[in-house]
Amino acid sequence: MATYPASEQLLVIIDPVARRTDGESVRIAKDVLSAGAATKLCLPNGPEEFARALARRGARRPVVVGDDRALVRAVSLLHRRRELAGSVLSVVPVGSTLSLARSLGVPTGAVAAARAVLDGDVRRLDVLVDDSDGVVLGAVGIPPVREEAPREADAVPADGHPWLRTCQSLVRTLVPLRPARPLAATGPARLRVEVDGATVVDLDQPVEAVSLTPGAAGSALVEVRPVSVGSEAPPVRAEGRIVSVSGGDFRYRADAQVVGPVRRRTWTVVEGALGVTLPTPV
Repeated sequence: MATYPASEQLLVIIDPVARRTDGESVRIAKDVLSAGAATKLCLPNGPEEFARALARRGARRPVVVGDDRALVRAVSLLHRRRELAGSVLSVVPVGSTLSLARSLGVPTGAVAAARAVLDGDVRRLDVLVDDSDGVVLGAVGIPPVREEAPREADAVPADGHPWLRTCQSLVRTLVPLRPARPLAATGPARLRVEVDGATVVDLDQPVEAVSLTPGAAGSALVEVRPVSVGSEAPPVRAEGRIVSVSGGDFRYRADAQVVGPVRRRTWTVVEGALGVTLPTPV
């Protein structure tokens, strides 16, 4: 592990969502980072400005202040530029979706995360790269978690004025409703799961879920949950470097986004592809 000196120059990219959702944590992070290192602040207004700032970082170490989506965006940009292996990324998690950053070992408090940026160690982590050049830092889940459509009552403002509800009802009678977007299927699927070329589950065995998570260095842990008939069927587990899933159209959740539908996807573990600053082990 290598430790970066506090005097290193930092490019602090503050995601616009973080600025809107938790300005106080953003301010704290800026104060701690500016007090401990030479910093250049960047306040992009959207993905394009975010990408330009990262591309023009020069010798500065990038620090992303934002949620899991901002973290995935930064890693994906570096990967597409083929600069991920030679880069070190620091993160101060700010926002409502921080489970991915937490799973990587990044503190979710603004002060602790900023101190880790300044004083932490660089750790190389494995990532999954799929056959469409997408990058996964954490877990892959098939199918994605089902998200319920909002109830009609949820659309009524908190003040609940009867006249406003009457207007909303009138609008609904005049304007045809758009059909609801189909939710991700949660029923059994018929998928072929292969790990390093060996078939773990074939199309003749319906499955409820498939998951991929980082395992030992250079490998992924695969868990397949077959559909239970009578007694509960135990999960099937395997470990390997290359995982392929194929069959009927399926969607999957990768980190903070849902992808698909696809008929086939292959993930390959790239060992030590991501360098991230984490707190020094006690």
